[in-house]
Amino acid sequence: MAHNPPYAAIGHPVTTARESAARTLFIYGFLAGHLLESFAMKNDTHITPENHVKAPHPILKDYYEDEGARKQFVRGIFDRTAQNYDRVERMMAFGSGSWHRRQCLLKAGLKEGMEVLDVAMGTGLVAREAIGIVGDPSKVIGLDPSAGMLAEARKLLNVPTIQAMGEQLPVPANQFDFLSMGYALRHLSNLEQVFSEYFRVLKPGGTVCILEITRPKYKISTLLLKAYMKGIVPLLTRLTTRHGETVLLFEYYWDTIEACVAPEKVLEALRNVGFAEVTRRTELSIFSAYTGKKPG
Repeated sequence: MAHNPPYAAIGHPVTTARESAARTLFIYGFLAGHLLESFAMKNDTHITPENHVKAPHPILKDYYEDEGARKQFVRGIFDRTAQNYDRVERMMAFGSGSWHRRQCLLKAGLKEGMEVLDVAMGTGLVAREAIGIVGDPSKVIGLDPSAGMLAEARKLLNVPTIQAMGEQLPVPANQFDFLSMGYALRHLSNLEQVFSEYFRVLKPGGTVCILEITRPKYKISTLLLKAYMKGIVPLLTRLTTRHGETVLLFEYYWDTIEACVAPEKVLEALRNVGFAEVTRRTELSIFSAYTGKKPG
């Protein structure tokens, strides 16, 4: 009874030497900055966005003018870059690769036989790991507003999919044991509205698990991460894909990280809609896994 298929069987690609070297260079640089932070002065100034209670970040006028335009921009750019997304993700997945995603799901309590809804499925990076844990592709449903991303996911994964927004989940209440969302919190319009939907569709006792990249606490690591994600990753993206919109996507990716609300606001929003045992686990101070349970 094989519940954990080989990586190739569920579409895990091989990392190239160039991608591995870029990732290794960043890890060493980031760790050096992380060590330097331990000697930083207590009055060091931090980069913090404005205090936004409901939206994950303010309007980013370099990309769109208002909330309506934001939804159109985000859906459109993911549709148009879906074919290149996995390749670029591998270049920047220094700690958020398949092993990291799997470990986060396991630590959050995902087990064999559970019913899973993977929101903002994208190309299926989190869903692949969920399938390996629950042991049955039919128990994992993927949801995403981008038709392009869902089309790419279906090439590798034989799972049910739904094209929809997280703000309005077209599924019944009390349906799932586990709800995951990987690296898409920054693309939501209203944290509490979305989290209320997550709470509604989970069974009593069910778990929400939200993976995200978080802006580092101190300036040294922030500058290193920004240099990597807004400098090196777009450059490698341009060289490997020669697709301007894919470059734009990953520049936008960093800008949403830099402008995103503090982790405390995410935890507060989860508690406000009713989740209990709300926690945040971190790695290298930038990889966050938010979890909470629906009482019952």
